[in-house]
Amino acid sequence: MSVTSRSTLRKILAFAAAVEVGTGLVLIVDPGIVVVLLLGAEVSRAGTLLGRFFGIALLALGLACWPGRQRAESGSPAFRALLTYNVLIALYLAYLGTVRHLGGLLLWPGVALHAVVALLLVWTWRDERRIKATNK
Repeated sequence: MSVTSRSTLRKILAFAAAVEVGTGLVLIVDPGIVVVLLLGAEVSRAGTLLGRFFGIALLALGLACWPGRQRAESGSPAFRALLTYNVLIALYLAYLGTVRHLGGLLLWPGVALHAVVALLLVWTWRDERRIKATNK
């Protein structure tokens, strides 16, 4: 993997991890505000509890995927975790907006953000594979 590709991947992973850490922290503090902004719906008591569970999970995902001293590579667990999460959450949020007709102020920006991060990760992975193929 080229130094440029590794640097780009490291930046994408750091951005995605930071977004998940931030979202996780907000969900832990006040799940209701996230649900209102994302889905335009109110949260029940059970929803608040589950929102905090989800916040803890997102915080852990973001921290686990934060690029540290390890090499940033497309085969890394952090890469796979963030790619899987961003693809699935973009699809699920789009489903909620189109099929379930839910939507708050941040639903479609959230879909776009997660789709763009997923596309950037795939783009970096393809670039890495292309470079490996030409170096053989």
